[in-house]
Amino acid sequence: MTNTKTNRIKSMLAVDFRRMFTTRFLYIMVGICLVMPILILVMTTMMDGSVTVDPQTGAETVMEGFKNTWQAIGSLPGEGGMMDMSLTAMCNINMLYFFIVVLVGVFVAEDFRSGYAKNIFTVRAKKGDYVISKTLVCFVGSALMFLAYFAGAMLGGAVSGLPFDTGTFGIGGVVMCMLSKLFMAAVFVGISLLISVAAKQKTWLSIVGGLMASMLLYTMVPMITPLDSGIMNVILCLAGGVLFSIGLGAVSKMILKRTSLV
Repeated sequence: MTNTKTNRIKSMLAVDFRRMFTTRFLYIMVGICLVMPILILVMTTMMDGSVTVDPQTGAETVMEGFKNTWQAIGSLPGEGGMMDMSLTAMCNINMLYFFIVVLVGVFVAEDFRSGYAKNIFTVRAKKGDYVISKTLVCFVGSALMFLAYFAGAMLGGAVSGLPFDTGTFGIGGVVMCMLSKLFMAAVFVGISLLISVAAKQKTWLSIVGGLMASMLLYTMVPMITPLDSGIMNVILCLAGGVLFSIGLGAVSKMILKRTSLV
C-alpha cells in the first residue's frame, strides 16, 4: 500500500477507533452521561418547592427544580444569559463539555505513558496525522456522550413526570439545538487536544489545563445553542468547530514537532 497521507490517516483512524472502542473508559463515561440526567431530573423534581433556612441569617431559600424536560438539554427562550447561575442552567447537557476535557486528556495521556505515541511516530504516522486522527476519534466519542445524555434526559423526564411540551421552539428547535451542541463539541476537543499534547503523559495537567481553558468559552454556550436554535446557530457552531479544529490542530502539530515525546 502506498504510504500516502490519506492511507496514513486511514491507518491511524482504524487504530485509534479500535483503541477507543476497546477501552472501558469510554463506556464508563457514556454510562455516566446516560444515568446522570435521570438522577438529576428525578431528584430535583422530588425536592422542588422544598425550603431551606440559613441558621445564621434566617433567610429562606426555595428549591426550584426543572419545570420542563427540555431544560435538561438547553436554555428555554428568554433564558441562557452568561451570568445565569440557576440550577437548570448549571445542571444540563452543557456539563458534558467538561467531560470532553476528561475524555481527551485520559485518551491522549495514555498514548504517551504507554510509549504508543513514540512508537507510531517512528514506524507509522506523522505528527499531523496523529492530530487529525485524535480530533476525529475524540469528536465521535464526545458525540456518543451527548447522545447518551439526551437519551437519559428523555428517560428521566418520563420517570419524573415532567412535561415534554416544546412550546414555541418546537421539535425543530430541539434538533437544531442538539446539532449546534454537537458541532460545538469540536471546539472543546480542539482545546483539550492542544493542552493534552503539551502535557504529554501528565493526565492531571491535561485535565486541569483543559478545564481552565474551556471555562473561557463555556459561559457563551447557552447563548449560542439555546432550545430555539435555528439553522444559523448550527452553521455558526459548525464553522467554529471546523476553524478551531484546524487552527488548534496546527498548533498541536507544532508542539509535537518541537517538544520531546516523553
